[in-house]
Amino acid sequence: MDKKDEIILQQLDVIREMTERNLRNVSTDIWGPAAGSSKPDADNFKPVKDTPPASVSDGGGKTATSTGASDPPKVEGKETPKEPIEDLRFELDSYIGLSAVKEEVKNLINMVTVWNMRREHKLPAPDLSLHMVFSGNPGTGKTMIARFMARVYHSLGVLSKGQLVEVDRSGLVAGYVGQTAIKTSAVLEKAKGGVLFIDEAYSLTSGKADNDFGLEAVETILKFMEDNRDDIIVIVAGYTDLMQEFIDSNPGLASRFNRYLYFDDYSVDEMMEIFRLQCQNNFYRLDESEGERTAKDALREYLSEASQDDDFGNARGVRNVFEKILVQQANRLAAAKSVTKDELMTITALDVDRARGVSEA
Repeated sequence: MDKKDEIILQQLDVIREMTERNLRNVSTDIWGPAAGSSKPDADNFKPVKDTPPASVSDGGGKTATSTGASDPPKVEGKETPKEPIEDLRFELDSYIGLSAVKEEVKNLINMVTVWNMRREHKLPAPDLSLHMVFSGNPGTGKTMIARFMARVYHSLGVLSKGQLVEVDRSGLVAGYVGQTAIKTSAVLEKAKGGVLFIDEAYSLTSGKADNDFGLEAVETILKFMEDNRDDIIVIVAGYTDLMQEFIDSNPGLASRFNRYLYFDDYSVDEMMEIFRLQCQNNFYRLDESEGERTAKDALREYLSEASQDDDFGNARGVRNVFEKILVQQANRLAAAKSVTKDELMTITALDVDRARGVSEA
């Protein structure tokens, strides 16, 4: 195997490991380092002279773990470790963007905390409906915050286990009469003691055919929520307009879901920070020594343009951009006669422009 092939394989290793990690847990390494996490700092990572280039996958994939404290052991149906609420507050502040969501979550934490104090002092505490509706575009952090809320509710004693069970329509609805209730009940039992997170929940009530059993799943969920009101939280998520239609489709949904969190799209500055975090986690840096137009300038242009597309995907879109740029970096390095460790870590404006599809000057 010649040097060019070896470089390409190293870079493909990075991309493959990142993709596999992201498929296991899409959100954990995107929105920001959590409390107490230790991350490699790509901006301050200095290559050692005369040292053979280390395996890129060793420096990026294996050491670039997700957000530390945001990843306690998660086994569906089994109790997860209870974490100090102050640690969770600190972690929440560390997430990139999500300012409105953070404020609502803090309000909810404070409310439940005071509710617990009232109970400790034998004061009457009103019934709290803690089921939630998350609305917004894809890639804005809904799954991450659902997982975070499971940990918060467990920490505050609202839930006995604190696990998160994530499903969509396919995990709840069966194809024959009577099977949907059984399938949905099995998922609910698995989620008992924690949070059931239903993504694209509006798909449960959007079917019009006689053999569509989404409504049966909804009725099963509502009954389970009532029968186990003290030990399950249901969070439903999807596009804003469609989620409102979902809630309005059934009086039982409207009465049980009265907490709404809207997830804004990320700004270009926030997407730049998400990209920087991807670089940091995987030992890359943006080249700042290219004259008036640096790699950072090129990236800002790329993200500004790409984010205008309705299908961009916010943080997921940033991750896709990152991986496209790595492919172009690999193509550039494979054509070089020799490659240093520093060059393996450096992303240039040319790499960004080629990923963007901009013609070379």
